[in-house]
Amino acid sequence: MSETMTPETMTKAAVLILLGPPGAGKGTQARMLEERYGLVQLSTGDLLRAAVAAGTDAGRAAKSVMEAGGLVSDEIVLAILKDRMAEPDTAKGVILDGFPRTPGQAEALDALLAEQGLKISAAVSMEVDDAAMVTRVSGRYTCADCGEGYHDSFKQPAVDGCCDKCGGKAFKRRADDNAETVGARLTAYHASTAPLIAYYGQRGVLRKVDGMGAIDSIAADLGRIVDEVTA
Repeated sequence: MSETMTPETMTKAAVLILLGPPGAGKGTQARMLEERYGLVQLSTGDLLRAAVAAGTDAGRAAKSVMEAGGLVSDEIVLAILKDRMAEPDTAKGVILDGFPRTPGQAEALDALLAEQGLKISAAVSMEVDDAAMVTRVSGRYTCADCGEGYHDSFKQPAVDGCCDKCGGKAFKRRADDNAETVGARLTAYHASTAPLIAYYGQRGVLRKVDGMGAIDSIAADLGRIVDEVTA
């Protein structure tokens, strides 16, 4: 096994795509990769909001579309992504979140990256068990004061009704974190993601990790992938 890479010893920028349904832990894993490797998570929604706030050319174009109630085009999203990837903090690489969603977007992304001498390093599919995911997601709740996360089965406060982190007494659940809604979201996810998995599989960059494992175990699997593609 090769020596674990660090941001200082990585020899090429990584462009990672994390694929996984809501509740699979993509956000948690992306933050851990950011901290360990100096990668930057690029969320489509966050990028759009930042570009609009900054008043960039692409941001102004996106604002006009959104104010008219339309969907922002792939061209605008790609322009915003291109602008963001030109900033110096992305030198070590990026983790793409929320884009691409279709093979057509994936092809356009490949072309954009090629212009910059880059390519997709790995598209990582976080494999989940749907029935277990329904239990995992539908049992989630958070402290209303500090946002600390809890679960009916896996992580309850040490003192019932009192947040371990801040001592808050109020908790909340997302309205759509119920078994029926979660099941429907999983079905929709698999239908929309299957073509992407096939696309990246054909290009030899698809990787799969067990998304039902412990957080540290998943992080170790992802770390090995980053080590491999940046060596």
